Amino acid sequence: MKPPSAKHPRKSRTLKKVALARALSKLGYCSRSQAAELIRAGRVKLNGVVRRDQETPTHPKDRIEVDGAPLAASAKIYLLLNKPRGAVTTASDEKGRETVYAYLPKNLPWIAPVGRLDRASEGLLLLTNDSGWAARIAAPETHLDKTYHVQIGTIADEILLDALRHGIRTIDGDFLRVKQAKVLRQGERNSWLEIVLDEGKNRHIRRMLEQLNIEVLRLVRVAIGRLALGDLQKGATRALTTEEKQALDRTMH
Repeated sequence: MKPPSAKHPRKSRTLKKVALARALSKLGYCSRSQAAELIRAGRVKLNGVVRRDQETPTHPKDRIEVDGAPLAASAKIYLLLNKPRGAVTTASDEKGRETVYAYLPKNLPWIAPVGRLDRASEGLLLLTNDSGWAARIAAPETHLDKTYHVQIGTIADEILLDALRHGIRTIDGDFLRVKQAKVLRQGERNSWLEIVLDEGKNRHIRRMLEQLNIEVLRLVRVAIGRLALGDLQKGATRALTTEEKQALDRTMH
């Protein structure tokens, strides 16, 4: 008869500590850079003690206060904006240009753009206070498809499409390629292309076309993964549905 087997003691789950500035960001209170400024200014307390080092480790059960008010995790917000051309994707602009925040509903808690669209580009822009989710969406290793409709000042042919698909070495040494490229429609002097990226470097499409001496007339992001811009009016926002959020999450796993 076998002796009864000894039960293994259950391992306690260790809760991960994070830096104080990151903790404020994860709670959805502000960006990490804004948190660093608050901490340096002595406006943040950890368990009743003012901390001025943004790297101070925090535990999930610690009490964090800003200006004497205790923080709790904000409800997660996931917004889709049809970004108009000319708006910059920053909270404020040193040149006084219009920002995407001019188009957001009033009285929202802090939210930030997920990645960027440059000032001259338009279309689907996500904004959220879920910093971890935003980082996964934007991370190159996620290989999440992003679809763009691009109007160029020339008639596109297979030579151009092949060059985009096979990749181009830019003047500054970057090797850039697209996942897919096809012609949507053509006029007498210009073409609309559909371009899909599964990675996105700064001004990725514009730099490729500039290297080929092709003028970009319009650049509109129309989808991220299966999330489509649809018929949302320019400058309008809407919340992602639960199904849309879950579909994006599945794509990233």
